[in-house]
Amino acid sequence: MNFRLWHRIFQASAPTVTGLALAGVMGIQPAVAAEPEAGFTENFTAAPAAPWKWIRENRDAWRVGKQGLEVRIEPGNMWGPANNGKNVLVRPVSPLAAGSLEITATVKNQPTGQYEQTDLVWYFNDSHMVKIGQEMVDGKLSVVMGREKRDQTRTMGIYPLAIALVKLRLVVRGDKISGEYQPGGEGPWLPAGTTTAPLPAAGGQPHIALMFYQGTVETPHWSQVSELKAVPRP
Repeated sequence: MNFRLWHRIFQASAPTVTGLALAGVMGIQPAVAAEPEAGFTENFTAAPAAPWKWIRENRDAWRVGKQGLEVRIEPGNMWGPANNGKNVLVRPVSPLAAGSLEITATVKNQPTGQYEQTDLVWYFNDSHMVKIGQEMVDGKLSVVMGREKRDQTRTMGIYPLAIALVKLRLVVRGDKISGEYQPGGEGPWLPAGTTTAPLPAAGGQPHIALMFYQGTVETPHWSQVSELKAVPRP
C-alpha cells in the first residue's frame, strides 16, 4: 500500500481507536442495548421505559401516577384475527428466565361492555399468546384464561369475580403455562387453567404483555395496573 495513503487512513481512524482504548483504561464500557432483566418489579409510577414498548400506542389514552398505570380501554380486539387493540404494552423476557418464570400483576377495573378486558399475557406476537385477565362476560365480572395460536382461540376457563381488584399470575415452566388469580389481591391462589406455549412457526422471543381492549366509546373506563412483578423460578 502507498505509505502516504496508509498514513491518512491511520490518522482518520486514530481518534476512534484511541477513544476505545481510553474507554477501556477508564473502565467505561461501550454503549450496547440493555438485556431485559431476569426478574424485575414495575410499579408504573413513571412512564414505562425501555425495554418496555407500546404497540399501536394512543398516548392520550394512558397515564401514570401514584395509582400506577391507567389505560383507557378503547374499542379494538386482540382475541382472534382483528389484532387492532391499542396500547398493547410489551417487554421482552430474558433468555435466562424464559424457561421458568412467575409473573404477577394487580389489576382493577369496572367493565360494563361485553368482553371488555384487562389481560396479563405471555406474548409472542399478535397471533400467538396465552392470556389471563379480568373481563366482562355475559353481564358477569370474570377472570378468563385463554390461548391463541395462528389467531385461533381457545378459552380454558371463565370464573366469576365478585370484586373489581384482582391479582393475576402466569407461571411458565418450559413450554407449560399455568394461570392463577387472587380475588382482592389476597388469600389463596385459585387455578384458572394450564396450557402449552403457542410458539409461532418461525419461533420468536417471548414477551410479558399488558392488554386493554373491547372498550366502548359510549362508556369509557380507565383500567389500573398497580404492580407487575417477574420472578425467575429455580
